[in-house]
Amino acid sequence: MKLKKSTKNIIKMHGWRLDRAIHNFVYFAYYDIYIRYFLAAGRLVVKYLRKVPYIVKPWEMIFNRYHGKVITQEDAKKILTLKEDVVLGPDRTERIIPFKYANQIILKEPEYIAVMDCACRMSRENPCQPVNTCIAVGRMTAEFWLEHGEKFHARKITQEEALKIMSDAHEKGMITTAWFKVATGGRTGVICQCCSCCCGAIEADRMVKQLEGSEDVGIIIPSGYTVEIDYDKCTACGTCVEVCNIYHAMSLKEGEKPVYNVDLCKGCGVCVEKCEQQARKLVMDGSKGYPLDIDFAKELLG
Repeated sequence: MKLKKSTKNIIKMHGWRLDRAIHNFVYFAYYDIYIRYFLAAGRLVVKYLRKVPYIVKPWEMIFNRYHGKVITQEDAKKILTLKEDVVLGPDRTERIIPFKYANQIILKEPEYIAVMDCACRMSRENPCQPVNTCIAVGRMTAEFWLEHGEKFHARKITQEEALKIMSDAHEKGMITTAWFKVATGGRTGVICQCCSCCCGAIEADRMVKQLEGSEDVGIIIPSGYTVEIDYDKCTACGTCVEVCNIYHAMSLKEGEKPVYNVDLCKGCGVCVEKCEQQARKLVMDGSKGYPLDIDFAKELLG
């Protein structure tokens, strides 16, 4: 059987690690099946084995190689409108991408963008709409999706179309995440629009926190920002509580101003976007790491 061009490129990228090349191929070529069984296995582990003490923790093998970082809409725009390659890491990216294995910002030919159906949404009985929202930035992954993702309705899109997909998701209260996976070369380039009810990674992040001794394992990390609230402008309308429906960092009692739990906040910025009183803004917070702001990253690491 003749290998497609994108398959050859994946093998070339992984070099002697043919196991990773195969994983990369299976992950995207059978995305829906992969996610479905991955989540099913995770649910079984949590149900039956969550209190078992392990000398070797099997979830670390998985989740230390599979990570998402929340990114704000403004920082995502910088990725989706790049005109030149960005190659940073892994030696000095730990404050932005603090992962042991998947820790590189590599966006080659970033104007080459594809979108396909979200495997997480496809695994749900009544998924959020639209389903066609997962974005690949850069020829390596985008071309693979186009050559192997016909059943996922993969299609090439412009930067403007990618921005529209993201802004529409934010209008619905979804968050944007960038993904770093050993299976895809330890690099970013996959940008997802995530919701609490469909996202498999958010479900997996909750599952792994229920396992004994998993305190240091994090699947989805903060953007690098926290929210600063101007209580003089705040009218306690409750919008921030309503839209913070994934991590529940905002709470409100009748007749009082909203309470902000900075420890729960991932700094997605949706509450800032939705605040009609403009009573809140995002501020960089070193305790949450550095943001995946391409301009800031190039200045810091270039």
